[in-house]
Amino acid sequence: MNPRSSGAAFEERALARLQRAGLRLLARNFTTRYGELDLVMQDADTLVFVEVRYRRHGDFGGGAASIGPAKRERLIKAAQLFLQAQPQLAASPCRFDVLAFDGERDAPRCEWQRAAFDFN
Repeated sequence: MNPRSSGAAFEERALARLQRAGLRLLARNFTTRYGELDLVMQDADTLVFVEVRYRRHGDFGGGAASIGPAKRERLIKAAQLFLQAQPQLAASPCRFDVLAFDGERDAPRCEWQRAAFDFN
């Protein structure tokens, strides 16, 4: 399985989990010059920008730990561009969630970090 199709498969898993939890999909793979927002969801009145990560080995902290300060900054800038493109959503409270999958591809562990980081 190539990295792009692997990423899409884990985004599907993440989307299914989020939808089971009651979140509604607004956008998928929103691409900007700063990078891509994997999923943009609505959780009641809150806009949720979701980063999906998969790491087979957790040697360096797993998927969630792979989102360092530079990646966070790019995600924040991408989210700002999303809000500019969707002015009707600009006043909504926002958060950044991470769904990190770790372990064997067929049976990974999933950790959902709500409000993993913020706009600051």
